[in-house]
Amino acid sequence: MRDSMEADRERGQRSSRANGSASRHGHDGSGSAGGGTRLSGPKAVAAARENLEALTNQPVESVSGLMRTRDGWAVSLEVVELERVPRSTDLMASYRVEIDNEGELLGYERVHRYYRNQAGGD
Repeated sequence: MRDSMEADRERGQRSSRANGSASRHGHDGSGSAGGGTRLSGPKAVAAARENLEALTNQPVESVSGLMRTRDGWAVSLEVVELERVPRSTDLMASYRVEIDNEGELLGYERVHRYYRNQAGGD
């Protein structure tokens, strides 16, 4: 009996998500032409920055990319991983952070490390 009730509840939750009728944050999508709430680019950057800083305990220095994805946004952020003297030899890292349309973290990864003075980041 309990398994049947849990299965019914899970089917209902999947159905709600598939129809876009409700999200984790209670948005009903009523203010948007696309039927679901869409996070703006600047808000996606702010959410990505906040999440990356919390996870790495390093401040984000700059935003180097922003792209809409199927599930939300992909944001490229630059972080100083190791400060050195002179500053031109700081060890930098580029991170790709994925945020859903509600501003929740989907995932992140460090995609590149380089010295600040490297031309082109290679």
